[in-house]
Amino acid sequence: MSNVRILSGGSLPNIPWQPRSKDDTHDSPVWRYSENPVIPRNPLPGVARIFNSACAPWKNGFIAVFRGEQTNGVPHIYLGKSRDGIHWDIDPEKVPFTDEKGNPFMPHYAYDPRLVQVDDVYYIMWCQDFYGASIGMAATRDFKTFTRLENPFIPFNRNAVLFPRKVHGNYLLLSRPSDSGHTPFGDIWLSRSPDMKFWGMHRHVMSAGPAWWEGVKIGSGAAPIETSEGWLLFYHGASSTCNGLVYSFGAAILDADEPSRVKYRCENFLLTPEEWYEERGFVPNVCFPCAALTDKDTGRIAIYYGAADTYLGLAFTEIDLLVDYIRTHSVVRDSDTEEGNR
Repeated sequence: MSNVRILSGGSLPNIPWQPRSKDDTHDSPVWRYSENPVIPRNPLPGVARIFNSACAPWKNGFIAVFRGEQTNGVPHIYLGKSRDGIHWDIDPEKVPFTDEKGNPFMPHYAYDPRLVQVDDVYYIMWCQDFYGASIGMAATRDFKTFTRLENPFIPFNRNAVLFPRKVHGNYLLLSRPSDSGHTPFGDIWLSRSPDMKFWGMHRHVMSAGPAWWEGVKIGSGAAPIETSEGWLLFYHGASSTCNGLVYSFGAAILDADEPSRVKYRCENFLLTPEEWYEERGFVPNVCFPCAALTDKDTGRIAIYYGAADTYLGLAFTEIDLLVDYIRTHSVVRDSDTEEGNR
């Protein structure tokens, strides 16, 4: 039984899981699935690559929203189902988004989706064209009808993810304000809404850090996981090298009542590109987390991450190991621990 309790997500006895190999000598408490990647190249007719995708428990199995990079180069969102969270049956048709009247309302493009359940509604967030890169959102209860919601922000913004429950009566959303290009900067921000339509009370959460792996920009990854220590957040960080950017991912723990305050922030990465499917691909040297499954009974966590903008990978950890590692290696600055309002 874990000393640190997972409070969100409930029991998930069929969570994908593989024990850590005795031959794994990494310092990090996160280890890779030995059969990675779980989704290879050319998974569907007309789709060259699936990566940077999210999943959630659904009925007796799992459901996912995938970033499918079409062979014409335009990304869209595809739906998949799985009994074990590893082997996926992917719908060859794009997710059919509609407006509130049920009329077709497809984004021009859509990529890097997140999937979060709040009460009995599943919300999908993605990056899209809203006269510039910005956040698109939709809601579904049955994964048959997908109703688009108002865009929460004007351009330019990326990496949006909801918290899995309201806090003090408000929905909470993390995002990364950016610019119109391949952003050379980026911090994580928190916004609130009473109704999923109007967003405000924006608060700064974290800036790019002094550690090399997150020195250029950061962005939220999987939906925050509520624990007895606070909100566990996996996030990606980019570093600049003579051969371009390298994307790794790490973790922080946010205050339970005021998540713009950072309690602990691990100065070390949890996963950085090392394997062939992370180092070689359409965009080399990328580990990009977008989803995490949890089982509160065992403390197990399964993390889905994009690899080299080409593959979907899976990694594992346990809540006690992870939180102990974050606390032991925590380095926070004034801009982390303040409320984020100036």
